Formats: sequence, C-alpha cells, structure tokens
Amino acid sequence: MKKIIYLFSLIVLVAACNDDFMNRQPKTEIDVERFFNTEEDLKMYTYRLYNFPGHGTYSADGGTDNQATTSGAVEIKNIMQASNPSSSTVTSGWSWGRLRDINLFLANVEKAQVAPDVKAHYTGIVRFFRARFYMDKVKRYSDVPWYDKVIETNDEESLFKKRDSRDFVIQKIFEDYQYAADNVKTSQPSGAIDKWGVLTYMSRDALYEGTFRKYHTELNLTNTANTYLQMARDAAGKVINSGNFGIYNTGKPQSDYLSIFKSGDLSSNPEIILATFYDAREVRAGTSEWNFGNYEPSPAKDLVQTYLMKDGTFYAAQPGYQTKQFVEEFINRDPRLSQTYAYPGWELFQTATYVSGAGIYIQQFNKNFTGYHLIKGFANTREPDIYNDLDYPVLRYAEVLLNFAEAKAELNEFSQTDADNTINVLRKRVSMPDFNMNPLSDPLSIEKYGNISPLLQEIRRERRVELAFEGFRFDDLMRWNAGKVLEKVPEGLYFPSLGKFDLNGDGVEDVFLIPTSQSIPADADKEVNSKGIKLVYYRTGGIDDSGATVYLKNGTSGNIVTARDMGTFVAPKYYYRPIPIQQMTLNPNLGPQLFGWE
Repeated sequence: MKKIIYLFSLIVLVAACNDDFMNRQPKTEIDVERFFNTEEDLKMYTYRLYNFPGHGTYSADGGTDNQATTSGAVEIKNIMQASNPSSSTVTSGWSWGRLRDINLFLANVEKAQVAPDVKAHYTGIVRFFRARFYMDKVKRYSDVPWYDKVIETNDEESLFKKRDSRDFVIQKIFEDYQYAADNVKTSQPSGAIDKWGVLTYMSRDALYEGTFRKYHTELNLTNTANTYLQMARDAAGKVINSGNFGIYNTGKPQSDYLSIFKSGDLSSNPEIILATFYDAREVRAGTSEWNFGNYEPSPAKDLVQTYLMKDGTFYAAQPGYQTKQFVEEFINRDPRLSQTYAYPGWELFQTATYVSGAGIYIQQFNKNFTGYHLIKGFANTREPDIYNDLDYPVLRYAEVLLNFAEAKAELNEFSQTDADNTINVLRKRVSMPDFNMNPLSDPLSIEKYGNISPLLQEIRRERRVELAFEGFRFDDLMRWNAGKVLEKVPEGLYFPSLGKFDLNGDGVEDVFLIPTSQSIPADADKEVNSKGIKLVYYRTGGIDDSGATVYLKNGTSGNIVTARDMGTFVAPKYYYRPIPIQQMTLNPNLGPQLFGWE
C-alpha cells in the first residue's frame, strides 16, 4: 500500500508543472471526450490533485518565534526588511492552474457511468481540494475572484472579473467542505483522503477564519466570527465522536511523542488521520539533515521558554530563567522539549553534510544560527534504507483535540470535561500534570498576545508546544493578530561570558569561546579537557563583528543572536499580500489593492 500511495504523489509532481491558467491556455493532458467514464478514471484524476506536505514542513516555522532562518526565500522576512515592498516586488502566489484542473473535473464528472454514491465521493474529494485551494488564496489576498467553472480564452466576463468579497468566497469554501464531509467515504486506502481527513481540514480552516474575524477588526466581520468557530467545534467534534482515533501512548513518556516523527510505518498508528507514505525501495522520503539546525533553519530560545516545568509551572517563574545556560534549561521540563530539541547528552548516530561529530552531541555554532538543534523529524541514523523510508504525519488526532479545545474556549464553552478530553489527553502521553480551569496568567503570553484570558493563554501554549515545527506557527500568529511577534530577533543559547563551557551535561567543558582578537590555535595546540578530548573553539563577538563565528547579544555575553533586526511588521497591511502588478495590468478590475498595498 505504501508504494501505491507514494506513486500517486509522483502524479502530483508531474501535474504541478503545468500551471497555465493565468496564461489563458485551455490545454489539458486529459482527452475530455474519452475520459471521465469509469471509476478508475475518476480515481486517477483525483490522485493527480494530491499535494499533501512532507518532511520539508519541519522547516516551515522559519521566520517565526519558533525558528530562525538564514533563507532568503521566507516571504514575510523579506517584506518586513524591505524598504518599500509593493505589488512590483511581492509577486508570488497568484497562480490558478490548479483551479482549472479542479473545475475541469467538476464540469465532466456527470458523464461517468458509476453509482451515485461513487460519483458523489469523487466529487466531494475534488470539492475538498477546491476548498483548500481557495482557503490559501483568501489567507493571502482576502478578496479574490470566485470561479466554479473552466475559463476559456473567449470568456471575457470571467477573465476580467472583479474580486469577490472574502465573506462570499469563504461561504463557498465551506459549502465545498460540507459537501465533501457529507459524501467522501470513510474507508479509503492508507494515504488517501477520507471523510475524517476532510473534517480535520475543515476544522482547521474554520478555526482560522473564526479567530481571524474575531481578532481582525479591519475586516468588519467580527459579528460572524462565531459562525466559523462553531463550524470548527462541530467538525472536530465529529472526528472525536467517531471513536476511530486516539493519541499514540504506549506508556513511554520520554519517547512516545518523538516516535511519531521517526516512524517508517504510520499506517497502524491510532493518531494518524492522514500520512504521506514513503518506501525507500521506490522513492526516497526526502528527509534531510538540513532541518537539524546547521544549514538554514535553527530552533529558537523563545520556544524553549514556552515549555512548562515538569510540575506544570511556568518556566518564566524560575528565578533567573533569562540567564539559564543550555544544560540547566532542560532540567525538569515538559518531556516534549527533549523530544523536539537536541538535549544535553543526546547521541548523534548520523554524520552528513550539515551534521558532524557522531557520538554524544556537542552543539555546533555558526553565524546567524541559534545553537539549538531539531531532532523532531530528524532521521538519526546512518542507514539510508531507514531514513529514506520515514513517513510524514500530515494530519494528527492531536490537532483535532487542539482545534476543538480552542474553538470551545473562544466560544466561552470550554469546561473541565473538555480539558480532560483534549489537552489532558496530550499531557498524559508525556506524564505532565493535568490542565485545570483556573490557570494563572503568564506574563510571557500577555507580552505576545495581549490581554487574552489565562485559559486561552494555556490553550495557545499547548498548541504551540504540541505542534511545534509542523507548519502551524505562522498561520496561528496571523489569525491571532500577533504579527508584531515576528519583529523579535530569534535568539539562541545564553553564555554569561567568554570562556569554556560544558554543553553535554557531564560537567566537563566542551567548547571554548574566545574573543575575535585571538586566533583559533592549530589543532595540535588546542586545549584538551579532562576526558582527553580537544575543546572546540569559536571566535565570538557582536553581530557586527566580521571576525566572529558566534554572535552574542552583548558581544562577550548574552544570548546568541541570529540577525541585527527582523524589520517592522506593518499592521494590518502585512497580514495580507498585494495582487502582483502584472496581474493588475492584465485585469484592472481586480483593483484597487487592499489594506494599504500599492
């Protein structure tokens, strides 16, 4: 089954290369007159629409407070640091070829000689993909033209259509979602979308829209926020009440969470609603050591400080938490921290291009990196047949529980029973204390999110911790109207001074931070620690010190810093994107630009 499902993704890769809708080319690889006749036709067509994420998602938090990145391809970072971003410079995202493929199917599916329930099933799948397509467009542009038919080159009315309102398009999106939820079947091959996958995406997008409307008054849609929060609650509730899924928990709190993200076979895992399956014998999974933290992305201290203490208290309540060094940061913490970040004493088995030094790992430092490393999703093995076989969990039941909890809390319906059935199920996996209905207020959460209730603070914390590095953080910050969080420079390990430091927790120094006025000695002259191992030297200075490999906030002390500044988040403008100027030229009816874009 794994082989079959992954080969479906190859169809997607081929199909993704043909994106010619905006060039107004009516071509298709399908002979419409001879296709759309059998169930096999419908099935193969829907498989070419599959575009579910894979292992690259572990770097998708880059540019947020979860993950620093040196990549020049992070759009929001480029926008915030640009002197005058505009529709001439922000030009990605306005692609519509996929919608043509979707609408082509819907225009021809009635020809199929199949049973009504089969036809409705495949129609539901394709309408599900249309809902996802348009949700991505709404997130970027808010108001977009709605097309539910194939546009031909002589259809000037459609080609020169104005934008439809966000409210109208969102209604259409959830009509598609509802049809899919009502008609897509429950029993499907592993890796294929089914009713429960549809409902999970529906709950995710309804939660996004409901909270976005609630916290973004510039839309003038606040009065309709609860409609979508209720949809999120109900869709998640249907998945929960199905009884088909559960949190993966074998009674091993120090490893059960991480094991989900390093599994070569997720097909029988009760937590998995949808996965991308791989088979090393056919096509490599694409897992890469560059997610580890030495290439472009690297995990941030801000997230480290979000994990609770093992007794359930705030980390920020610890005296001197801001100046705790690496080894101390990991003592008595939520076990998910050490199943996400490489911890003191962690053993590395793989040596590769961006990861070296197999054995007990010593943090490696470099310019613009935090010094933290990501083991969630990292294939810590030398065996290619193992790391090329790792499956990717696209939809986890954990997300459903968190969607349900947040929607209920936003609707002022959340109870202790809800907490026990959602957040506390997640906490039990890692032997953390139960969440209760009277949490204290966390100053760090208020700093991020403003004056929200302690209940919402804790639900947001749980979401951030449980779903870290799974690609949720940016959208969460956007919908909560927390874009200003992105202005804070991601930071790394703390050092009180230059000198020698223990990083693996054995009490013996491993690294030596020296000033840039000194040169790193020749290998034969390097100091040896009490274990007979040569210290690793780093020239250290401020962010503007060209001779430094490690940048400390105060030059000779402080947190590692990854950038001089992150730029300015202009609200509400940067919660949206402009339509590229080329498209505005082709169709002036798309104007004017919204929210201050030019």
